Amino acid sequence: MKKPIIEVRGVGKKYDIRHMRGGYIALRDVVMNVIKSPFSFLKSKAKQVVGLEKKEEFWALKDISFEVNKGEVVGIIGANGAGKSTLLKILSQITPPTEGEIILRGRVGSLLEVGTGFHPELSGRENIFLNGAILGMKRREIEEKFDQIVKFAGIEKFLDTPVKYYSSGMYVRLAFSVAAHMEPDILLVDEVLAVGDAEFQKKCLGKMEEVTKKDGRTIILVSHNMSAIEQLCKKTILLEHGNVRMVGDTKDVIAEYINTKESMSKQPLAERKDHKGSGRAIFTRCELKEYDEQKRTLRFEIHYKNLSQKIFKDVKISLGLRDQHGVHITNITNNVLGQQIDLSADEGAISLDVEGVNLATGTYYTDLFLATDSLNSEILDSVENASIFEINNDAFYTTRRLPPVPVKILFNFKYSQ
Repeated sequence: MKKPIIEVRGVGKKYDIRHMRGGYIALRDVVMNVIKSPFSFLKSKAKQVVGLEKKEEFWALKDISFEVNKGEVVGIIGANGAGKSTLLKILSQITPPTEGEIILRGRVGSLLEVGTGFHPELSGRENIFLNGAILGMKRREIEEKFDQIVKFAGIEKFLDTPVKYYSSGMYVRLAFSVAAHMEPDILLVDEVLAVGDAEFQKKCLGKMEEVTKKDGRTIILVSHNMSAIEQLCKKTILLEHGNVRMVGDTKDVIAEYINTKESMSKQPLAERKDHKGSGRAIFTRCELKEYDEQKRTLRFEIHYKNLSQKIFKDVKISLGLRDQHGVHITNITNNVLGQQIDLSADEGAISLDVEGVNLATGTYYTDLFLATDSLNSEILDSVENASIFEINNDAFYTTRRLPPVPVKILFNFKYSQ
C-alpha cells in the first residue's frame, strides 16, 4: 500500500499578539516612574511606562489533519483569515508549526506571493535562473526548460528588462511559469493567479490539469474562485477560524461554504465578529438601495460608526463585488477616483453610485475596506461578505441591443452625515 505524499497530523500554529494599552502619559509621570523603579524601567525598555503591554495568544491554525495522495489536486477554501495561507507556508517549510507534524514525500514547489524570490534590479532572464535555483532546480535543468518558461510566461520582448518595471500580471506569469516547469512532486499555489488576466488564468488551469494527468504530480490550490476549484479539484478542504470544518467532494464542500457565506451575510453587520482592523471605526450596514437594469446603474449605501470620537480626514474606502462562485468582478476605491472622504466623529453614511455595469442574474457579495490614507496607513475595518444581494436581470440577453462600445463605467462616492 502506497503511503500518502502529504500527511498533516494535528498541526497548529500560534502567534503572540502584543497590545499596548494606556493613553497619553505626561513627561513628569515618565520621570517619576524612572526614579521610583529604574531597574523595571530598563528591563521592560519603557513598555510599562508608556503603556501597559498585554500579550494575547492567537491560533491561526488548530488541530489540522488530512492526507493527500500522489496525483491528487486538492483545493483549500475559506474566508479571509481562515488560515489558508498560513497552512501553505507551513507546507512550504517557510514557517514551522507550533505543534503537530507534516510529512512530505517529494520535492515541493510553491507559488505563494507575486515575485517571491525575484530581485527587482535583475532582468527577467536573470531572475529565471535565480528563482529556479531558489526553488531547487539545477542550472542544467533551467537551461533545458528556459525557452519553455519564457514562451509560457509570454515575456519575450521584456526578457532583458529589470523586473522592477514589470506589471503585477507579468510578475505572476513569470513566477508561475518557473514554478510549473520546475516539475516538483508537490506544487503549492496560493491566490496569486487572481492577478493574471482571464486568458492567462485559463492557461494556468490548463497547465495544472496537464501536470496532474500526464505527470501524476500533486497540487494544493488555495483560491476564492470556486469555478477554478470545481474545475480542478475532486477533493476540497474547508477551513474556518483555523480549523478544518469539512473535507470531502468538492461540490459538497463548495455548497457548504456558500451556505455559510449566505448565513453570515444576512447577520447584522454591526454585530458580526469577523471584522478585521483596529476597530476605531467600523462598518455597520451595507445595502443595495437602487438597481436599474435598463440604465445599468446601482446605488449602494454604506453606514459606519466612528468609535474614536475624532474626525478621520481623507480616508480610503473601497467596495468589492464578487459573484456566488467567488469570482472577483470589480473593486471601487475613492482615492483612486480622486474623491476625498472624511469620517465624522460619530456616525454617518456614504453612498456609492455605479453606472455602466451590466450584471447577469444571480447572487452577489460585497467586501468592504476602510483605512486612513496617511503615510503609516491604519486599517480601521475590513469585512468580507459584508452584504448579499440578488440581481434578476431579464434584460441581460433579451434586449437584442448591444451596450455602447466601449462601455462607460462611472463611479461616484457621495458623503452624507
